[in-house]
Amino acid sequence: MSGDTLIVQEVATRDGFQIEPAFVETAEKIRLIDALAEAGFSRIEVSSFVSPKAVPALADAADVFAGIRRRPGTVYVALVPNPKGAERALAAKVDEINLVASVSDTHNHANMGMSPADSIAGFARIMDSVRGAPVSTNATVATAFGCPFEGDQQADKVVAQVERYLSLGVDGVTLADTTGMANPRQVARLVARILPLVGPERLTLHFHNTRGLGLANVLAAYDAGARRFDAALGGLGGCPFAPGATGNICTEDLVSMAHEMGVPTGLNLDALLGLSRDLPRLVGHDVPGQVAKAGRPCDLHPAPPARAA
Repeated sequence: MSGDTLIVQEVATRDGFQIEPAFVETAEKIRLIDALAEAGFSRIEVSSFVSPKAVPALADAADVFAGIRRRPGTVYVALVPNPKGAERALAAKVDEINLVASVSDTHNHANMGMSPADSIAGFARIMDSVRGAPVSTNATVATAFGCPFEGDQQADKVVAQVERYLSLGVDGVTLADTTGMANPRQVARLVARILPLVGPERLTLHFHNTRGLGLANVLAAYDAGARRFDAALGGLGGCPFAPGATGNICTEDLVSMAHEMGVPTGLNLDALLGLSRDLPRLVGHDVPGQVAKAGRPCDLHPAPPARAA
């Protein structure tokens, strides 16, 4: 792993905050997003235009988009579940909308209340509603690496869902390890199947660290040719269908690993560590990230006193 830039899309303010029991104030969200942009992110998933009743933590999505400073070169993304959400996203001048459907029928019914085929039919209506608008589109294959109800998902099913997305005209595709079931060899095999269809500039990998393999899976995907990855500051996030799960892979841990291995990210790691260390104040609890606690590998310490002979 060396050379080509590893692109990180920050998802803490959407995927992280959406499951926090304490509401993070709108002004704090705006402050954090602006600080993340200043730290160098080219992509930030800001919020979601879902029903405020369904996800009250993100009920202020429009206000957040209205309040952030748009940094040139940064793409500001929102998750959109339906045409009404797409309409709200367009009004908020979102740069990109993200659509999500599980490849697992059981998980999609649990999460969305419908089959994957019905979700994708809804995506077609969303694509019709945004056609011609100044917004790009991304579609996510959730549970691409395994479902907690059905187990392993066949690669052919994932490929077929990606092909259906592409037939709708989406600009990018995400493969999501929604409940942290992936392993590095599985990741390498699936990325090798998908890259010829999508290409590294249009493919994102979304890993969770549920079983401690998040960064190992990043390495496997990167070595297989993937270059863009979702991550959450502090390792925030998680999935309600993975009991005891930790959150997304941690942004600052990923960036630290990449920099130690000579892989550029374009991100200011010191700034990220400062923002991560402030997260417990915002969310009211400790967060899983490790580098913010232990320090960077290059942060050296004074030698202890020599022992008496």
